[in-house]
Amino acid sequence: MLPRPDVFLLVLCLFGATQALYKQWIPDTNYENRSNWNTGVVPCGRDRVAFPAPGSVYVETAHSVQEMILPPDGELLLHAGAGFYVGGAEEPGCGSGAEATFRDSDALRWFDPALWRAALTPDDLETGRHGVFSVHEESVPCERDDVVFRAATSFRVDTSSSGGGGVVTVRSVSVLGETFSRQADLARYLGSASGRAQFHGGSALAVEPSGCADAAGCVCDNSANRGRICGGVACPPALPCRRPLRPAGHCCDVCGALLSVRFAPGFSLLSYRRRVQRLFLERPEYGAVRLAMSRVPGAPPLTGLLLRGAAADDRIQVVVLDGGAGLLAEALARDLLADVDAHGAELGILGAEVGASSGNGGGAAGGLAGALVGAFFGVLLLVLVGVGGVVLRRRGWRPPSVAMPTMPSMPAMPWSRRATVDEALGGPMDAGFENPMFDTPGLMPAVPGIYGAEMTPISMTTPGVSLSWPQKSGWNVG
Repeated sequence: MLPRPDVFLLVLCLFGATQALYKQWIPDTNYENRSNWNTGVVPCGRDRVAFPAPGSVYVETAHSVQEMILPPDGELLLHAGAGFYVGGAEEPGCGSGAEATFRDSDALRWFDPALWRAALTPDDLETGRHGVFSVHEESVPCERDDVVFRAATSFRVDTSSSGGGGVVTVRSVSVLGETFSRQADLARYLGSASGRAQFHGGSALAVEPSGCADAAGCVCDNSANRGRICGGVACPPALPCRRPLRPAGHCCDVCGALLSVRFAPGFSLLSYRRRVQRLFLERPEYGAVRLAMSRVPGAPPLTGLLLRGAAADDRIQVVVLDGGAGLLAEALARDLLADVDAHGAELGILGAEVGASSGNGGGAAGGLAGALVGAFFGVLLLVLVGVGGVVLRRRGWRPPSVAMPTMPSMPAMPWSRRATVDEALGGPMDAGFENPMFDTPGLMPAVPGIYGAEMTPISMTTPGVSLSWPQKSGWNVG
């Protein structure tokens, strides 16, 4: 039976309103994964197998071993038909036997951005169409994301957190094909043997099913765990661009371009992401470009100009990388800027700014919407002031009169002629004592710069006295 069209549209609308991503845990503790063994191969019938650390191990098929050592605590999850036996038939290519040790996975941390992949839908996770690039703080699960641990796999993850009151909160958690969106169900699973073997650390895991109701998206605030997130990130020692950029929420400088978008009420992050994907990222010339788009808190303009007392509103940050010096990323960013300038009003965008790592300068687009909004509020302010003045005058209000203080009278000055200095001072000015060292011009003729053409000029000006002298090498004139 096909779903009704209106129900299908409702599902799409709800998905667009949540603005959540699916974050999938990459590592596993499967027995058949050869990277989990110190030998680099899955043990065979002549090998001695050891599990030194507690944990959960998923076993998909039957295996022959010579010997098996298990830890005091842990579990083996056996798929249908899976198991172990000793002394079976000879296995071709098994060799003479080896000590096969299962790797300890206790060091795998929840807040390691390299251990997660993101996708827009569960189908994208299944088909491998991930393609969602995020800054480091958003690469780990955000509060409104759905966390997925692959079905038919086991794992072990340290959920220790630096914030949130010792609680890591997400929208839902899927383990072994079962999704937990209610806290009571998740708590029951975490208290089971499997839950204790798979999740450990100093922070509890919680689910909050309410998603993001803002069409412009919600901020993924993992800043409290920035130290944990960036602690394991290895930044490149050198970059092939003149002015590397540091996107908000990223741990390292990058070569590329940043687009900072100012949005108005009614802006849809999902619609804009789809527009960029359809009109720009699908072009052949931009095939190597990676793009991250998210809402960031209180981001100042890329120009750095922010009026005192003004609040830095949330913005949409678009990070564009091309894996090189950033020239291709800059070209795409300028195409996006031109698109904002031409279609900003219909997209709900007030304006945008571009920062480029090439050093060729950025750019800005006000957008028609920004001009319309500014004009509207300017006219509205004038109308309100005018109407308010008319209403107050009709009610008999008059501005209070302010009495100016009287200034003391100044003595009259004779304007018939300009007074001399001696008259103004009440007599001839006392010149002080005579200095034979400086009052005799011919006493020190061998010293340059004291007398003659290089003598320091002292001039009386209207603001006061100004001193000037010619610069001489070896002197520091402060």
